[in-house]
Amino acid sequence: MGKPAYERILLKLSGESLLGDLPSGIDYDKALAIGREIREVHDLGVQIAIMIGGGNIFRGVKGTRVGIDQASADQMGMLATVINGIALQSAIEKAGVMTRHVSAIEIRSLAEPFIRRRVIRHLEKGRIIIFSAGLGSPYFTTDTAAAQRALEIGAEVILKATKVDGVYTADPMTDKKARKFEAIRYIDVLKKGLKVMDATAISLCKDNGLPIFVFNLNHRGNIKRAVLGEKVGTRVY
Repeated sequence: MGKPAYERILLKLSGESLLGDLPSGIDYDKALAIGREIREVHDLGVQIAIMIGGGNIFRGVKGTRVGIDQASADQMGMLATVINGIALQSAIEKAGVMTRHVSAIEIRSLAEPFIRRRVIRHLEKGRIIIFSAGLGSPYFTTDTAAAQRALEIGAEVILKATKVDGVYTADPMTDKKARKFEAIRYIDVLKKGLKVMDATAISLCKDNGLPIFVFNLNHRGNIKRAVLGEKVGTRVY
């Protein structure tokens, strides 16, 4: 077994990562599979925090298209992430690892509030942290929330799990000529308008020297490979 390249990570999971083959909602078998992969990384001695999205249930941007004001639509999206956080917590604990669900929206019967020192203490004790509700405010994506929380807890890297195996010059699903970057600078991501994370998140990482690794979640074992420092995606630096 190799030595981890990082001691503390933040894993960014989209809500779509819980879809499996479903058109919407939560495929619990998929959640269980992710839970088992996260357990493998935990067994390496790595401290893990996770930021979960909510796009499998509700996307704020879709709400605005049908006439919901953006603040309300974003709040609905935040609540969707809480649902996903509960499902992911159950899946990871079924894999045998203790977790703490931390919501940016106060909802004490379901999750703890975000208190930075308490979260760090949980990580030091080997508990996996699941962040939901983003930053608790509309107009901020879970990408930005992931960058913010990663910096607050002292994570060494953001692992961005996606449906493709890295960052490309164009969408590889629609453009066969799209070229994959092995590594790319933050500033080039911003200049080229590449869909890695939103501009606010990229800028936060750039200003604080926090690297991002973009990789394909659908290849089993890729989370562990990324933590071990293997080349499984694109490094943004």
